[in-house]
Amino acid sequence: MYRWEITRAALEQRVFAIVRADSYEKATATADILLGAGVTSLEISLTTPYALDAISTLRRETGDDTVIGAGTVLDSASARLAVDAGARFLVSPSLDEEVIRTGHRYGVPVFPGVATPTEMVRALELGADGLKLFPASQYGPGWLRDVHAALPQAPVLPTGGVTVEAAPEWIAAGAVACGIGSALTEGDDRETVAKRVTDLLQRLEDAVPREGKGGND
Repeated sequence: MYRWEITRAALEQRVFAIVRADSYEKATATADILLGAGVTSLEISLTTPYALDAISTLRRETGDDTVIGAGTVLDSASARLAVDAGARFLVSPSLDEEVIRTGHRYGVPVFPGVATPTEMVRALELGADGLKLFPASQYGPGWLRDVHAALPQAPVLPTGGVTVEAAPEWIAAGAVACGIGSALTEGDDRETVAKRVTDLLQRLEDAVPREGKGGND
């Protein structure tokens, strides 16, 4: 798949799940629950022990049915290792040109972290495929709506503190997708998580970006 096709597939549901765990076993078990519940795109944070092994396992078991990425990619070395492990997209909490360059060298989309309009523009200039607004809990849909009025071309992905209830508000404010972690996986009960995922996907499908400008540019 081309990079733009991977990006579209990764963000098609308007959400990508974030798996961050204290063990390989926990990470793969959580991913299995999410995928079984209907999530088609998720990232394994590299803060997870043996995260690269988890990515390889999930890619091998799911093939092209899901889009498995790597999160918390901080440098080019980590980016290359993640790509070699099978990650189909890279996510970072920061804006690092070398991470973007490395991902693109191997045809893998990169979603770097941004926190200001200046960083958003810089990330776009560097060719970022999506802009991870992090931590989203420090902002809000209203903030994004104002920024989006001036930068409507910015594909923003709010991440960090986004809840199931708030996700549709972010989409309505102009976000293309949301990254959600513990708010989606808490409880560890397969039935509970499945119900939460089903509810979220329906909410996001029904969410419609608002028309018009908000704030001053």
